Amino acid sequence: MASKNLHTILGSTGNIGTALAKELAAYTSNIRLVSRNPQKVNNSDILFKADLLKEEEVKAAVKDSAVVYLVVGITYKTKMWEEQWPIIMKNVLNSCKAEKAKLLFFDNMYCYDPNHVGHLTENSPVNPSSRKGKVRAEIASMLLKEIKEKQITGMIVRAADFYGPNAKLSFLHESVINRMKAGKTAQWLYDKNKKHTFTYIPDAAYATAFLGQNESAWNQVWHLPTSKTYPSGQEVVNILAKHLGVPNNMAVLPGFMVWILGLFIPILKEVKELRYQLDKDYCFDSSKIEQAFELKATPIKEGLIKCI
Repeated sequence: MASKNLHTILGSTGNIGTALAKELAAYTSNIRLVSRNPQKVNNSDILFKADLLKEEEVKAAVKDSAVVYLVVGITYKTKMWEEQWPIIMKNVLNSCKAEKAKLLFFDNMYCYDPNHVGHLTENSPVNPSSRKGKVRAEIASMLLKEIKEKQITGMIVRAADFYGPNAKLSFLHESVINRMKAGKTAQWLYDKNKKHTFTYIPDAAYATAFLGQNESAWNQVWHLPTSKTYPSGQEVVNILAKHLGVPNNMAVLPGFMVWILGLFIPILKEVKELRYQLDKDYCFDSSKIEQAFELKATPIKEGLIKCI
């Protein structure tokens, strides 16, 4: 029988895992951090090494848990996503069912229909065009099927692109914030004037911890609190430039150059199929959680300033 207060984070060393551990400490001191090389966030954290591709290790990592948070990130390569994500989800689902543990899956918005990217809600059609999006749709459907069949108590939370103080592997940080802080020109892809949503990591972590404690939130999909300002790439640079005291210059890589450079630069090859997120207005709506629980997002200007 699962413990009444053991909360286990699978993927504890990433942006969300680390921030989530801090937020969960407000609810319990019984937190297990799981990754290949876990590190303590709170003094009382329990560290557990595990490879989520190995079923027995996942079972051991989940044992006695009341709530499991699947927030792991794997290498940003399509082939690896296709091979590894279904295995990870299957292992986690089976382990949680065996322990009668609730499962909260931290997802992104890749599964949605690109034609609806201008206004994404929890009810937007799931109809991905990209290979990565199809992977996300598959693993989300695995959990939703188990929820529908009452085999597990679960939840899916989704966020837009991340940003936040000291964020790792964030497009906004790597291409804009860190470059401007270093006195370099900000970089963008496709169109600097299209609106683009960013979710502030502390907001996402706070809301994830909050939802995990609320019985009424389970067996649903939630968009995490995200500012409705929806700035363009250029507007983000303008805000940062003003507070850093630097020019608001931005270099934009057009589509044909992304395609050509993608032949030689692996990360550009990987993002080509997600072009629709940057050459169209991309607006992620979190009204549902705001109305249900009065959780508000940090204004984009305030969040950007905290990143510098």
